[in-house]
Order: sequence, then C-alpha cells, then structure tokens
Amino acid sequence: MVGDNVEQGIFSLAEALKMADELGLDLVELVPTSDPPVGKIMDYQKFLYEKKKKEKEIKARTVKQVVKEIRFGPNTNEHDFNFKVKHGINFLKEGAKIKAYVQFRGRQMAYKEQGELILLKFAQALEEYGKVEMLPKLEGNRMFLFMVPLAKK
Repeated sequence: MVGDNVEQGIFSLAEALKMADELGLDLVELVPTSDPPVGKIMDYQKFLYEKKKKEKEIKARTVKQVVKEIRFGPNTNEHDFNFKVKHGINFLKEGAKIKAYVQFRGRQMAYKEQGELILLKFAQALEEYGKVEMLPKLEGNRMFLFMVPLAKK
C-alpha cells in the first residue's frame, strides 16, 4: 500500500478498503502482477482527469504531417509551371510535404524524359524552401518527386 497521507506497508484488502473509506478516497490497484499487489489510496476521478489531460497535451504536441499533391502533364507550359511553383512555395512555407508528379496518358509515355525534366526543374525552383526527399521515379503511368520543407531557422 502506498499513498500520499497513508502509512506505507502491507495490509489486507479489508484493512486497505477501510482506510480508504475513512479518508473518503478510493483504493486503486496500481500493479496487480506483483506479489503482493500494489495499491494506492487516491481520488480516482481526479486520477482519470489528470491522465486524460496528459494524453491530450501529448496529442497536441505531436505534429501532423500534411502531404500536398501537385500534378503536371508532360507538356505543361511555362505559365502553368510558374503557377504551380508558387503553390509549392506556399505549401512548403506552411510546413507541408509536397508530392509532385507528372501524369502520362496513352502515347505520352514516349515523353518520360520530358516529365523528368519538369520535375527536376520544379525541385530546382523550390530548393531554397525545401529539399528533395526522393528523386523522380516512374511508377506505372506517373513519375513522382517528393519534397520536404527545410528546418526553420
């Protein structure tokens, strides 16, 4: 038996319950696997509240990583490219990862090199805001490039 304002020692279950009842608190079993089991006299509702509060605080501290997608075609013109670069800059400033890809349809698969050049040009345009996590890689009819934001100074 352990507790804040209780003498520590080994007590029977009846004695421990009686002590807890006298103090107006609850008897909580902390370590049931030990021999003898370890119990504590405390306010159980307050214990649950504190536990929930700690879990909520830990959850709030964890950072959720957002992945934004930017799609190009193998024949993306300069204006569209610049427009998507501006979006990419905003996404990286917000702290989101970017998944840029070139979508090939039908006979466009003949222009794989052109798609790779678009993605490398995109990575070069965003190099001061983020770093390349994975170089262009062809999977099926799409060529992917992943970028992550740089650490804030």
